[in-house]
Amino acid sequence: MKKNLEQMNLVRVSSMLVAMLLLTVVSCSKEENAAEELSSEEVISSTELQFSDEAEMISEEVTTIAEDVYAADEITFMSKFDYVSDYLPDCVTITTVVTDTTREKTIDFGEGCELPNGNVLSGIIQLSYTKDMEIASKSIALTLENFTFNAVAVEGSADILRVRSNENGNPQGTANASFTATWPEGDTASFEGTRTREWIEGYGSGFWGDNVFLITGKRTYVGILGNVFVKEVITPLRREMSCRFIVSGVLEISRNDNTASLDFGDGSCDAKGILTQPDGTEKEVFLRRFLK
Repeated sequence: MKKNLEQMNLVRVSSMLVAMLLLTVVSCSKEENAAEELSSEEVISSTELQFSDEAEMISEEVTTIAEDVYAADEITFMSKFDYVSDYLPDCVTITTVVTDTTREKTIDFGEGCELPNGNVLSGIIQLSYTKDMEIASKSIALTLENFTFNAVAVEGSADILRVRSNENGNPQGTANASFTATWPEGDTASFEGTRTREWIEGYGSGFWGDNVFLITGKRTYVGILGNVFVKEVITPLRREMSCRFIVSGVLEISRNDNTASLDFGDGSCDAKGILTQPDGTEKEVFLRRFLK
């Protein structure tokens, strides 16, 4: 009996030692990862950059949808015939309620609807703007309801100043937005600020694949580790709707007194970019966690 008790105690001690060892390893691993993420030699890590870029693309997609739906009303009014864009598939339901002064749009993606570019959305985008379509510029109020983007839950709102024709003769939308994104793993990030999207190609064609935008602006981004970044477009970002990614342009990313730059490339449709840290170190990065 005594021998059995000694054996049992030995097993318990061994189990405790193993558990303590595993806890130490996990703790060290977490500390190492945190150190990597918060390295003073880097403005932003590759991991946090991926989350940041995903958040930007969610906002870009939502704004694109809002402007596409609004443009359908605008073009129909200006051309005096019913205009239909092919960007939103049949799984999207758009409901319009016209009041004495406004047009209210409900864009419902149901429990999951895949767009032509492969992104899967669910939930609702609500739009509200003045009924008078003769006005050359107007404000579009945008809100989200139970909205997800590729399984990322998104909350927030935006006010879009829509101009029918800017100094270049192109439609343009300037969005003051504030969004929070929560990934399935529980990671959360948020941003707020202004982005201007100039519609330089494809307006009124009805074919989503030839639409091209140039994007400028500045936003404050709070990353998944609580770091605060200021992100400003230095060279306009080019978004071709036939591609899921920004194809060119330069984004400047600042944290504290340090600044890095992200170059989206030469126009190729890929998820790659060149991240240059303050010391001049360059690194090719993948801007989607699910692409390698």
